[in-house]
Amino acid sequence: MIFTKDITGLILAGGRAQRMGGIDKGLIPFHGQPLIESTIARLKPQTQTILINANRNITKYAAYGYPVVMDEAPDFSGPLAGFSVGLKFCKTPYLLTSPCDSPLLPKNLAELLIAEMERGDFQLVYASSKESDGKVWAQPVFCLMRSNLQDSLNQFLKTGNLKIDRWFQELHSSTVIFDDPQTFANVNTPEELKALEEASS
Repeated sequence: MIFTKDITGLILAGGRAQRMGGIDKGLIPFHGQPLIESTIARLKPQTQTILINANRNITKYAAYGYPVVMDEAPDFSGPLAGFSVGLKFCKTPYLLTSPCDSPLLPKNLAELLIAEMERGDFQLVYASSKESDGKVWAQPVFCLMRSNLQDSLNQFLKTGNLKIDRWFQELHSSTVIFDDPQTFANVNTPEELKALEEASS
């Protein structure tokens, strides 16, 4: 059985946010508070503790009282670089990941990913969302992984490949389909931010 106390949450706030003009997405106001605060509020009850992966504004992120870990790979290598440093500092058997800019992430994310992981004894389980037209989209930055995968990930990164789905294919992995795509909505442009605020007010 996997319990909340077995899980460390990793919030990915290390990206460049080029479509938002390069501003730090985790600190963009959402309903008057930095986006990352919504993510922390939803992830905290699902985990024992939290790590924040950030590459700038370290002091601001550290003010939330959680360890801030920086990518060890240079040049903003994407979420896998965040996964790698998260695994390095994870002290629990499992790591649950989420980006900093999806403030409506499912409150039962850990619960459903745990159920699937236990069902098939998987190494990693990620979320997928089903759109109203029935299309299913992978949401790979929302995933639950065993914390013993660091060697596997580092070997993969050494090949120069940064594609998250390619690494997942090398593992015994599975996915859980969530029916409400809105819960994975993220903020890439000012327009998306405004739409998400209106949808969640």
